[in-house]
Amino acid sequence: MQNIDIDMKVKLIHGFSNKTRIQILESIKNQEKTVSQIVEEISGNQSNISQHLACLKGCGIIVGRNEGKYSYYSLRNQHIRDLLTMFDTVLGDVQNDVACCDRHID
Repeated sequence: MQNIDIDMKVKLIHGFSNKTRIQILESIKNQEKTVSQIVEEISGNQSNISQHLACLKGCGIIVGRNEGKYSYYSLRNQHIRDLLTMFDTVLGDVQNDVACCDRHID
């Protein structure tokens, strides 16, 4: 296994560190969607969602493709989908501890 730069790891994890970004990822977990579909599904604001999509794309977590006047977004690969599923699995194990955590570290 290659040696991973800790700063790069932090940048990747940052992509998962926001409620709206997690909602977007869950929205496109099983199928690609347009910005409008994502905005409608998570009841968001288009400008805000677009900024988060740019962050996720910049972090390499999602990919986009253009078709006509629409941009479609999807998870980069199966590894990202597996990671989202793993978050759910781990959270199931530590949910009570997380619920009691009152520290928010930036």
